[in-house]
Amino acid sequence: MSELSQSISEPSKQFLSFFLAGEEYAIDILKVQEIRDWSAPTIVPNSPSYIDGVVNLRGEIIPVINLRSRFSLANDPQLKNPIVIVLNVFDGKKYRLMGLFVDAFSETYDVITSKINPAPANISVIDDEFIIGLTTVDQQMIILLDADALLNSNELAPQHIENVA
Repeated sequence: MSELSQSISEPSKQFLSFFLAGEEYAIDILKVQEIRDWSAPTIVPNSPSYIDGVVNLRGEIIPVINLRSRFSLANDPQLKNPIVIVLNVFDGKKYRLMGLFVDAFSETYDVITSKINPAPANISVIDDEFIIGLTTVDQQMIILLDADALLNSNELAPQHIENVA
């Protein structure tokens, strides 16, 4: 069977890829709302160190997560054109928008689902629960991230305060 006919018959998913500290990562494109140029967010006191702040996106306030900080990678003050990828994630009850601050956009890939390999356990600074798997495109390894798990971990889950004065 030719590779073309094999790829037509096998299910695939599209991923949006981006760079972070020289590595290429990707997220399910169906989670992506938009890609924005970086603009300084409003800092929120007492937020986790990897939350750069919040931005107003057409009337909706969204948190911006710095993935370098989230993954304990050194910041690069020399970044030329950092971007924010706005994602629509499900927190178990509803969908909400969140931004990911990354180094640069790469491209979109059509990945055959059978070509997604599980990541070896405990070899990355990224928690295993955040990784869907690994795939190879043009001989380059790409780490596929689970946006819902990454942006809805316990420390990012919205806190509900019942008795507000």
